[in-house]
Amino acid sequence: MQRGIDQQDVFFHEDDYPCYLECLEAAASANRLKIHAYVLMADHVQLLASPGTDQGIPRTLQALGRNYAQYLNDNYWRGGALWEGRYRATILDSKDYLLSCSRYIEQNPLRSGLVKHPKEYFWSSYGHNAMGYEDSLISEHKIYRALGTSERERNKAYRSLFRKKMSLDEETMIYESTLKGWALGDSRFIARIEKMGGRRATPLPRGRPRLSNS
Repeated sequence: MQRGIDQQDVFFHEDDYPCYLECLEAAASANRLKIHAYVLMADHVQLLASPGTDQGIPRTLQALGRNYAQYLNDNYWRGGALWEGRYRATILDSKDYLLSCSRYIEQNPLRSGLVKHPKEYFWSSYGHNAMGYEDSLISEHKIYRALGTSERERNKAYRSLFRKKMSLDEETMIYESTLKGWALGDSRFIARIEKMGGRRATPLPRGRPRLSNS
């Protein structure tokens, strides 16, 4: 997730959205980053992606930010910072959370009250994942492809995931994990991530520890 500085808009005209996507596709391709889901909102962007290298995400966003900012400067004569510092991200266990995070991302316009259904919002990956619209930016994850043997079957199965509303707890967990960098997965997955990263990957239990009686 990457927000505009001071929660200001980063898209000002309809032409800005396709320009951003073109910049993203070029940067992702150059840095071996596969995009599985996305949504472009007026003041922020959310992506679900698999990096091919350790530096795939930061280098992609660095190149993207530079090229898109240059486009804005050339067209709107604006200066100053565009993005709110470093992007926010979480690492997730794809077998348990990939489809949930994809749904979370594509339902953002619905949660914001912009549309009544994700299919009504043009600047997201829902059109490809659920409706079969061509989108050269999207690289289908193997878990998504396992939804069906044909494109039509995958689209139908994916659409069915949206029939039930995500719980507030699930939405909050995804949002806070992204914001704070907590990993999403079971205990074995989290232990592996903590060993690799050398730091805690989940929040500490809430509340003060109980005092034992002596």
